[in-house]
This record gives sequence, structure tokens and C-alpha cells, in this order.
Amino acid sequence: MVKQSILDNNQRLKQEVDAVAEVAGYLWQKGWAERNGGNITVNITEHVDDAVKALPAISPVYQIGTTLPHLRGCYFYCKGTQMRMRDLARWPMDNGSIIRIMDDCASYVIIADKAVKPTSELPSHLAVHDYLLAKGSPYRASLHTHPIELVALTHNKKFMEKDVATRMLWSMIPETKAFCPRGLGMVPYMLPSSVELADATIKAIDDDYDVVMWEKHGVFAVDTDIMAAFDQVDVLNKAALIYIAAKNMGFEPDGMTDAQMKELSDVFGLAK
Repeated sequence: MVKQSILDNNQRLKQEVDAVAEVAGYLWQKGWAERNGGNITVNITEHVDDAVKALPAISPVYQIGTTLPHLRGCYFYCKGTQMRMRDLARWPMDNGSIIRIMDDCASYVIIADKAVKPTSELPSHLAVHDYLLAKGSPYRASLHTHPIELVALTHNKKFMEKDVATRMLWSMIPETKAFCPRGLGMVPYMLPSSVELADATIKAIDDDYDVVMWEKHGVFAVDTDIMAAFDQVDVLNKAALIYIAAKNMGFEPDGMTDAQMKELSDVFGLAK
């Protein structure tokens, strides 16, 4: 007998996990998810029904390593540690799992479908989700990936200065500012999975960015759902590709002028 999945009787939850699988496939196809690179964590609490809430733990109690008071009783779909995005795209419940945050807000258990332990970066992702809930944000998805051209920009210290990369990327094509109006926050190199990196990322999000660049590493994006988070990274990386293509053709791209970008902001009611 084939074991039933938690998704079989919950269409809304299945749609969320299917969207994660779709994005995982895009990340692999773009070359942004080598080996087990990248992570996805989605707050699925609003899609959890009584049947899911009644499920017993299928793992030991794991400690998060910090206390996150706004996550009590929340549920998350998480990519598994050492799992590949290309595999998650085909078999999301074999390469990821659903976890429940315990009442102490400092630990979690896996409830479905398999005891696939979440990414080692789970504490960082959960800290961001705790922050988002605390501020009343509608954002429920977090994505970490390695977009090649955006990472390449961070090897030039000029682009690590506040909003220098944002200004350049916005100027490459009008859609960049239209679809990524908050721009790109920059975080200097810190040890992957460290508390310091998580804190710096939260500070950058608090400074009004949805996409945060980790120097020489990758991006961390948050949005209402995983597809929206992916779209922001995709748009920003397209702008970086245009910039690099112009440089490879032997010239510095002119970019849109300040006046042109101000007109765009005024017409579309953009914040910055």
C-alpha cells in the first residue's frame, strides 16, 4: 500500500508545496542551485487544517537555538538539509518536510511526510519569519539562492556601498524599478548560517529591502509567496545580466537617467 501524503486531502497546502517545487526547478535550470545550494522556507500556517494539526511528530524534538516568540504553533515547509533543488522540484515531500514550532517557541518537530531534517540555515530563516510576523508583514516565504551575476557584482567593493548596486540595476531596464521598487540591500561577508548573518539580514529587511545581497555568497529574498520572492530575484539578476552584457561588448552602459527614473516612480507611484 502506498503511504498517503499530508497533501492528498489539503488542496491549498498542496498548491503551496507545488509552488515551492516549481521554483526549485527554476533555480536549478538557471544554475543558481548547484549541488545542495540554496534554501526555501514557507510559513504555511494559514493553510493548515485540523487534520494536519492532529498529526503526531515523526521526529525527536529539535532545538532551534534561539527563542522566537511570534512563531508559537506555526507550521513551515522547509527544504531538507543536504537536499538538492533539482530533486525537490520532482519530489518535494521526499526532499523537504513540514515542521511544527512548539509552545516553547524554541524547538520544533517534523510532522510530515518523512523525517527530513530541515536546512542547517533554518534558525536564520525562522528568525526572519519571526521578525516578519512581529511587524505584521504579509510576507510568508523566504528564499536563499545563488544568482550568478548578482554574486559577481559583490566582488567589486563599489557595488557593496549602500544603494550603488540598486541605482545601477534600476537604470538598466524600467521593469527593474517597477517590480523591485525597494531595491537591493547589501550585507558584507559573514560566515554562512551564522547568527551575525541572520541579524544583519533582518536589519537590512528592517531598512526597507525585500531582497538582501550577501557578499560573495547569494541573495535572501522575502515576499508574500515563494513565486513572488523568486520573481524579485529574477528581475534583479536580469538587470545585472544586461549590465554585464554591455561591459562584455566593451562599453559602460549609460543606464536610465535620474530624471527618467523619477518619472517612472511618479507615474507608477513607486516608493523610492
